Amino acid sequence: MTTALAIQNCVKTYANGTEAVKGISLTVKQGDFFALLGPNGAGKSTLIGMIASLVQPTSGQVTIFGEDLTLNPWVAKQKLGVMPQEVNFNIFQNAIQILENNASLYGISAEAAKPTIELLLRKLHLWDKRYKAVRTLSGGYKRRLMLARALVHKPTLLLLDEPTAGVDVETRNATWEFVKEINQAGTTIILTTHYLEEAESLCNEVAIVNHGMLIQRTAMETLLQTLETESFILYLATPLTQLPELGSLVIELTSDHTLEVTVSKMTPISAIITQLAKTGIVVSSIKNKKNRLEALFLALTQQQPS
Repeated sequence: MTTALAIQNCVKTYANGTEAVKGISLTVKQGDFFALLGPNGAGKSTLIGMIASLVQPTSGQVTIFGEDLTLNPWVAKQKLGVMPQEVNFNIFQNAIQILENNASLYGISAEAAKPTIELLLRKLHLWDKRYKAVRTLSGGYKRRLMLARALVHKPTLLLLDEPTAGVDVETRNATWEFVKEINQAGTTIILTTHYLEEAESLCNEVAIVNHGMLIQRTAMETLLQTLETESFILYLATPLTQLPELGSLVIELTSDHTLEVTVSKMTPISAIITQLAKTGIVVSSIKNKKNRLEALFLALTQQQPS
């Protein structure tokens, strides 16, 4: 399998002596949908800056599809699209102008970029806004335009840094549907997000950074399987005022229509629902009380570095 991104023994020490990244090595394979996670101050932003060529490593190497980002930056950057956290447009330009200008940075003429620009704007529901000045667009439309800008030169590696921060549900859903589509078409994606339920549902691989070090790197499903217990909220078909005798099952009536239960990963939740049904309690729907990745993330990042 081709390696899309390789970070080898990267260190970043700032002028004030802060060592933000402490010898991280990490690879991302072509076609992955990869979550890069970490709490504030963990060194994640510095690492993202290195990938985006905004931060020069003190030592170490970053390569994108085999191209060294320091030795051969032009070729490496052609393969990379970046959607940053902050909106950074010329607010007096419109969407067409912004995308044409960005394409030109990669040597693509306005005429050659025209089909891609139209496709992106239509896919992201921006076509009818194409001639409006950016300053008149809502926050959600600006975020969609940032994604279009990151893709206008058809990169093979896409870095999404908090792409849905502060946006409405409609924009979030539209963004993820489109991003899943381009990943399935072959684009490798690296996602950073504080919405861990998004990372869990979208990503097949995950790395967690803390205290400037890589503390976890595995397949998402492998990491989730390390949970020993899970808590569920059960929604009842009919109201209940008192729980019947349920043997050793530990369950709490949190309202007249909801129960909360914690079970080991060896106990299927279906067995609990069956046991409740035998007492006349019908469960109409169920959800995890807490995002599974969030529980693991907190457990890992709250540990002190060795």
